[in-house]
Amino acid sequence: MLALQITSLKTFMSAMLTGELFDSFLLQEASITTAASYTIDGRVNKAFFPPEERDDTELHPYEFALWKDMKSTCYDLIKGKYTPTHFHFVLQLAPTHTASILEKGGSPVSPDFIKAFVLNIRFDGEKVLLYTGIAYTTFLTDKEPERLWDAAIKQFLYKKGIACEEL
Repeated sequence: MLALQITSLKTFMSAMLTGELFDSFLLQEASITTAASYTIDGRVNKAFFPPEERDDTELHPYEFALWKDMKSTCYDLIKGKYTPTHFHFVLQLAPTHTASILEKGGSPVSPDFIKAFVLNIRFDGEKVLLYTGIAYTTFLTDKEPERLWDAAIKQFLYKKGIACEEL
C-alpha cells in the first residue's frame, strides 16, 4: 500500500473534478460531507435504463459507473461557498488496464487473480491523501502486483502534473 499527500490541493481538485485526471477509473463509492452528508454507491443501476439498454455491454461494460460520468454529480455536491468538511472516493482502475500493469512490470501473476486496483482519495478538510490498494480474487503470497500498482500510480500522477509526497 502506498500513501501520498497531494501538495497542490487546487490543482488536484480541478484536475479531478473538472479535468480528465481519473476518467479511466470507475467509481466504487463516494461519501461527501458539506452542509449534509451524501453517499453514492457507484454500482450501475441497470433497472434505471430502458429494457433494450439494460444488458448492453457496450453501454454498461462494468459493474461500476465510470468516474467521467459521475464526477459532475460529485462536483455539484462539493462546490459552493464553503469547503467540504470531508470527502472520500474509492476509485477502481478499469479492469481493461489490469493486464497491462502486470505485463509492463513483468509480473507472472495472472490478471484473473486481481479483482481491482483501487485508489482511495480522502479529504479531511485540510489535505488530500491518496491510498492504493488491491482487491484479490484469491490469496496471493506474491506482493509484486502491489509494488507495480504503487509505481503505476506514482508515474500516472507525475505524468499528469500532480504534485505529491510519499508518506
